[in-house]
Parts: sequence; structure tokens; C-alpha cells
Amino acid sequence: MSTSSAISSSGARVGSVALKSPIMNASGTAGHGTELHRYVDLSSLGAFVVKSLAPFVWAGNASPRLSPTAGGMLNAVGLQGPGIEYWITHDLPKLLDVGASIVVSIWGFGVDDYAQAANMLRPVAKHLSAIEINLSCPNTKSATDGAARHAIFAHEPHLVEEIVRASLIEGVPAWAKLSPNTHLVIEGALAAQRGGAQAVTLINTALGMSMNPTTGLPSLGNGGGGLSGRSVHPIAVRAIYEVSANVPGLPIVGVGGVTSGWEAIELMLAGASAVQVGTATFAEPRAMSRIQREMNRWAQRRGINDWSKIVGLAHRGGLGVL
Repeated sequence: MSTSSAISSSGARVGSVALKSPIMNASGTAGHGTELHRYVDLSSLGAFVVKSLAPFVWAGNASPRLSPTAGGMLNAVGLQGPGIEYWITHDLPKLLDVGASIVVSIWGFGVDDYAQAANMLRPVAKHLSAIEINLSCPNTKSATDGAARHAIFAHEPHLVEEIVRASLIEGVPAWAKLSPNTHLVIEGALAAQRGGAQAVTLINTALGMSMNPTTGLPSLGNGGGGLSGRSVHPIAVRAIYEVSANVPGLPIVGVGGVTSGWEAIELMLAGASAVQVGTATFAEPRAMSRIQREMNRWAQRRGINDWSKIVGLAHRGGLGVL
């Protein structure tokens, strides 16, 4: 294959999900619908990953919600969203109209919330390429007492398994999004696999905090937040590499600080079957298209015509074996 479009599609797959491209957006960075479509043709992406939705309306955290850092940004948006019912009525039809392949990210405060979210999505299951089960957001608050919840589900493997199992929708592959803020990443991936996940998404944001130089108080209204951007990229590479080495046969969707074609390929070499781009789109809304072009040029220079050939190549001798 010699054309850019052929390379972009060949061998791009996450488990049973065949992708138009190995590149997709990261949940939470491109809205719930077609907000980014004016900059990037959503139908050209491997999939459009919807910002995490709960089975209820959720207002999110107090402002300020974003704060820049030297290597990215901190956020504490708190999973603000209109709820699944609203999304099905208002946003899903628009995504279908532009030809997007749709992955819906879901979240909740407990097992029952995830189960309810899955139940609400079952009537539209035929429109979904996959669901991504967000087990790793550090920025939500308790629905009952408003206290910060940093007991992230992904840090407790037994809960990972239970929530994944409760979230399964017949005919819709499940991806479990895990956290880098634990030494139990491998155990979490194994638990997701036991629960029925067809893949894991690695990684979500790292816990962080900064201070406002004017007030001397935390920069975010929530206090701490999730660190994303290039500063977390090496963390993502390591998490993907270790899960790939220790949980054979479990596909990985890589995410974390991808700003260039090489950084996306780096995640694939470590073991990712596909890559999500997030924070880069805040500064450059067309970043995903540019990154895909850079990946295609890299592959063409090396005579690579199938993305599956580089997935996990770092475990098999690296580029020297091609």
C-alpha cells in the first residue's frame, strides 16, 4: 500500500473493533457531539469518543476548572454532562449524520450507576462501536456529601471487575479506562479482563496540583486536579509497556501526552493497538489530523503498510526486526 489513506486504515483494530484509523480523540477533550467536526472530519477518525456520561445530569466542579502547567494542563471539570437520555436524543443523531464511529464513555458513583448507564444505552447499541468504562477520573465529588472522591475505582481491582461486568452490553465491546495513580495497573487490567472487557484504555490523568501566584491558593476550584499533556507521556509509555508484557492478549488503547506522530507510534511500539489524542487539541483543534499524517509518513518511509506490525514491537526486538 502506498497511499496515505490505505496506511491509515490497514491493520487498525482494537479487539473485534476494526478502525478507519489508529487515531481517535480522548474522552472529555472534544465534547459530547459534533463540536470538533468543523476542525476534524469525525468520520475520518478511528472512532469519536464521547465525553463521559452518567445516567443523570451532572454539573461538575466549581470554577476555575483548568490551569496551564509547563508540560500540559491541570483540569478538574468534574465530568459535567447532560446525562445519557439527553445525549441519545440530541447528540447521537448529529454524530450519526456526520458518519462518526461512536465510542461512549460512561461513569457513575457506584456499580448501580454504571449498570443503569449500560441499560440506558442498550436501545441504541447498534450505533455504538464500543463503550469505554471510565474507572479512573480523579475529579468527581460525592453525590451525597460533596466530598472529593479520590478513591478511584481503578485502584481497587475487585471493583474494576464488578463494574465492568455490570456495564456490559451484548454486542458492544467494552474498554475499561484505568488510572496511572496506582501500583496496581497490571492487577486492574487483569480484573477488567476477568470482568469481560475486550480492551483497556491507558492512561487517564495523573493527580496533581498547582498554586495561584496571586492568591497563594490552589489554582483549581476543586483543589487538586488531573494532569495531562506531554508531561504524562512517559508515564503512559511505561503503563502500556508493562500491561502489554504482563497481560498478553488484552488489547490496549494508548493515551497520554500525544502531540506528534512519533509519540503516537511510541505508544503503539509499547503495546497500544490504537491511540487517543486529548490535550493537544485544546491548543490545536486539528491536531489529530496532523498526527495521523505524520504517522503515515513515518510508516511510508519504513515500508510499513499494516499498523498491526508495529503494535508491541518493543517487546519483539524493536524496529530492527522489520
